Amino acid sequence: METANEKNTGALLHLSAMSQYFIPFGNFIFPIIIWGVAKKDSAFVDHQGRQAINFQLSIFLYSLLLLFISVPILIFTIFKNIPVDAIIRHDNFVLNGSDFNVENLSGIVVVALTAIFLFIVMKTAEFFLIIYATIKTANGELFKYPLTINFIKGEKNILKTEEPLENQETTQA
Repeated sequence: METANEKNTGALLHLSAMSQYFIPFGNFIFPIIIWGVAKKDSAFVDHQGRQAINFQLSIFLYSLLLLFISVPILIFTIFKNIPVDAIIRHDNFVLNGSDFNVENLSGIVVVALTAIFLFIVMKTAEFFLIIYATIKTANGELFKYPLTINFIKGEKNILKTEEPLENQETTQA
């Protein structure tokens, strides 16, 4: 059974990721500091710290993937919609408003809005999952974020009760 201090520390670990809204990279800095100080004292806090950091790293990776996919598509869509004769006519490649029309801009707008929408959905899900993890941890429950990549591996049997070491030796003989 976890003590009140362990529950509070675990909840603070998850909640400290919200500092990203006030301090750049606070969602990494504060959970790492809290986890680094308290992980050796409690398996519960160690598990919660690994979960919080792995989740933040996963969200960061998913954001980078979204960026690396949407930016090239956006650039391709922009250049695909520039009329070739407009580039040929202008020696300095400056396009005026008559070179674009609404049909050409629709692809650019769709790509941009889709990327923005996906990013907002991801950050909203992150916000509510952090709150949910904080509540579960404050109640003393082990929490595992969904769709999280385990960058920092930990004890595999944290969710199970382990046999004492002397019982394992006698059963193997």
